[in-house]
Parts: sequence; structure tokens; C-alpha cells
Amino acid sequence: MCYHYTITTPKNQLENRFSAHFDALSDYRPIYHSDGFSHRAMPVITADKPTEIQLYHWGLIPHWVKDRETAKQLSNQTLNAVSETIYEKPSFKAYVPKKRCLVLADGFFEWMHAVKNKYPHYIYLNDHQPFAFAGIYSHWADKETGEIIKTYSILTTAANDLMAKIHNVKKRMPVILKREDEQKWLEQDLTQGEILNLLQPLDSKLLAAHTISKLITSRSENPDQEKVLEPFTYPELALL
Repeated sequence: MCYHYTITTPKNQLENRFSAHFDALSDYRPIYHSDGFSHRAMPVITADKPTEIQLYHWGLIPHWVKDRETAKQLSNQTLNAVSETIYEKPSFKAYVPKKRCLVLADGFFEWMHAVKNKYPHYIYLNDHQPFAFAGIYSHWADKETGEIIKTYSILTTAANDLMAKIHNVKKRMPVILKREDEQKWLEQDLTQGEILNLLQPLDSKLLAAHTISKLITSRSENPDQEKVLEPFTYPELALL
């Protein structure tokens, strides 16, 4: 699954990389650790505005949710959408045909289970460039306040060889789109077969990873800082 990721690339570089401009109201800053359960606003590019980078909240709220309390509860369960069942789940199936988005990132975190412990890893493209997760999005209207809340979910797939070693219990990974498939993912006329065909594990050869410290799970120190990404060695892992 994917509950933690980064987007540290400067604003102008993101705009150049994705040929899109930030919404004038977007207050973007680099994020070294986004925890999905905080539901913070993160940069996405949606199918209805493919040349604009907007900030959407992580954790999709379906349009049919009736109240804010239910919305809050459900958003914890919709950080990820399993690509193999995306057309079956009530929370997701309405959004796959037309409401697809690029979720901008430059790395993500997963934990390896070993020696009765969990070891955090940071995973990124081996050329250190930003990329896009495959996502779906929704606009939910709060009937009490009239506020429109924009949300998204990241699609996941089976782990590739590298991720199967790191995320070695559930063996899942987020769908990282090939650069040449990013604009296709936003096209409005894709068939179900074409959509599912894009939801494949990225080739392991395109990824790199290293272990990091447990700052990422610290309760006393904010992990949203650059040093959370620094390599950290666990001697016991070398013995495996």
C-alpha cells in the first residue's frame, strides 16, 4: 500500500516537468513526509484541468457521502484504491472512467519486516526525478457549509521485484505511471481495458531505495524535514 510519500521538487521544476502551472491560489511548499492520515492538501493534475496543478486532499470522499463525520471516517479508508478491484468498489468505481488524476511525487516510504522489527525505506526513481502516481479524484459538497472538498486516492498494484523485498508482507506498491503514459492516463475516452492496462508495476530497474532512520515514526519530532530522507544503516539487516 502507500500511506507516506514525498514531493520535494521546487515549484518551477514541477511546472516544467509536467507542462502545467500551479493554480494561483495554491500555497505549495516542498513536503518531505506526507502521512496520509493527516489528509493534507497535495499537488495533483486532474483530467478536467490537465494543464493546471491543484492541491487536493489525500483520502477520497465519494460524492454520495451525506455528512462530514462519515466523510472523515471514510477518507481514512480511501487513501489507496486496489487497482485489481477498482471497478467493483462503491467508493471508487464512479471515478475511474472520467475522474483520473496524476498525483505528483518524487519518492515514497515503505517498511520491511525483518528480525521481528520494521525498517523504513525511502524509494525513488534512480534518476531522482519527480513522477506521477495514478490517482482518481472526487469533489464532495458539504451540505451544511456548502464547501466543496477536493480529494483523491492513489491506486496500488502488485509489488515489483524490488518492492516485494522491501514491502515483504503485503507485497504491494503504488502505481507509478511511465512518463509516456501520464497524459494518456488523463484522456477521457479510454476503455476499461486500456485503463487497467496502465495499472502495472513499474520496472524495478527504474527504482532505487535506501533505509532511513525511524525519525519518520517519531512522536516527539516532526518528520516533515529533509533529514528524514537521509540514508541510515541498520547493522542487523546486513546479516540477513
